[in-house]
Amino acid sequence: MSTPDKPIDLYWYLPTHGDGPYLGTDARHRPATFGYLRDIAQAVDRLGFSGVLLPTGTRCEDAWITAAALIPTTERLRFLVALRPGSGTPALFARHAAALDRISGGRALFNVVAGADPADLAGDGIALGHDERYAQTDEFLTIWRQILSGEPVDFHGEHLWAKGTDISFPPIQRPHPPLWFGGSSDAGIAVAAKHADVYLSWGEPIDLLSEKLDRVRAKAAETERTVRFGLRIHLIVRETEAEAWAAADRLISHVTDDLVAEAQREFLTVSESVGQKRMSALHKGRRDNLVIGPNLWAGLGLVRGGAGTALVGNPANVAARLREYREAGIETVIASAYPHLEEAFNVAELLFPELGIAGAQVLKERGWDLEFGRGGGGLKVSAS
Repeated sequence: MSTPDKPIDLYWYLPTHGDGPYLGTDARHRPATFGYLRDIAQAVDRLGFSGVLLPTGTRCEDAWITAAALIPTTERLRFLVALRPGSGTPALFARHAAALDRISGGRALFNVVAGADPADLAGDGIALGHDERYAQTDEFLTIWRQILSGEPVDFHGEHLWAKGTDISFPPIQRPHPPLWFGGSSDAGIAVAAKHADVYLSWGEPIDLLSEKLDRVRAKAAETERTVRFGLRIHLIVRETEAEAWAAADRLISHVTDDLVAEAQREFLTVSESVGQKRMSALHKGRRDNLVIGPNLWAGLGLVRGGAGTALVGNPANVAARLREYREAGIETVIASAYPHLEEAFNVAELLFPELGIAGAQVLKERGWDLEFGRGGGGLKVSAS
């Protein structure tokens, strides 16, 4: 279990597929331009977030190249970059990972993504079934870790092989940059327990999440390993509960019943992801079943794949819920909110003080004066 008195490590999300204030519509959509992503990265760097998650997918800007371009524009931010086994060889990705870690000064992290929707998998030329993908991922990470650790590699598996592979430019972080891994199926948990440094889960009610984390702990203990835990969730934080829930309602105000039905059909019948099915089971596609726990809302999961839950409420209540996750073993929270630029400031201003995160001090040290205007004043930031 984690240490309850240690502050939660809070990361943010980079929307490399686009952004905006509403789900289910192109109204006020913001494309994922490099300038916009740079604005978000620099803002969260200065506000005191620990890092950012860059997703992967055929509809996303490439995570690796985007991270490489953003690293020089930030000072301390860590970059959790999506790594999809099967879309390249372990040796190639090992060299890429080492280069990114060296360029960043040891700020690179890698999030292993073994699953995806069928369109993404097909787009990357991956035709393996669910359990086969995880078997391939096991082989991939075995080779990847050995190369980056400087160990001699002579591996012949069912899906992959490598012999005599070494690396001339090793990473800064030893034995290799940390690996993050999500996966709710038995196959996914087995691979995570064997290879991951951090197991990442989407936000679920505490009892469901705790049961899953216990499964990961038990599986890791079979090989005398320990795994840390992270949570991927959205945050809708306002000064009052009423304001927060009104913001949640606005976020899905353009979502139609037809959009919900189509999204749920894909999540439940097309996707092979066990985690995705767990997300859909929380609300069962019903708008009257979206509050699934104290301050826990499943509205995003009506149409958004992946992380489909949010903590909604005033700063004190949201902080209380995050501390409950902390008690369950969560050490890092990767948060997001729409739109991501403004909401990063909102979360830092309202929630950081409740969580004991020294965001305001970091902001001051970076030479920023921050005024988040209420009542139409708008966001005003100036750098001295």
